[in-house]
Amino acid sequence: MDENILKYLEDVRLACDDVEQFFANYPNRFDVFSNDRMMIRAVERSAEIMGEAVNRILKKDPAFSLPNARAIVQTRNRIIHSYEKVENEFLWGLVKRHIPELKKEVERILAEYEQQYNRENNNGFD
Repeated sequence: MDENILKYLEDVRLACDDVEQFFANYPNRFDVFSNDRMMIRAVERSAEIMGEAVNRILKKDPAFSLPNARAIVQTRNRIIHSYEKVENEFLWGLVKRHIPELKKEVERILAEYEQQYNRENNNGFD
């Protein structure tokens, strides 16, 4: 796998981790979130990073297999170019459902790459 793609995948994973950390000790309530401008902006920024990293992956390898890759890029574009239309409910859905799913997929891809790399570079020595 291309080293740049690995770096972009790591960027996605780190942005997912950031969101997870933002909410580690945060009330699991939409009404609290929807009144917290700083948290809203933090989620928006993290989603922008995820979308830009996925966009760069797809530019390097248009056939790269990442579920919902185009939707992730479209989310980034929506936040950046139509920010006034991004509803808090949409962001809450990202936090509660889509970002955790994305993190699992990226971790799976990275783990598969690591296993393949280890097989190819082990040369039979343990």
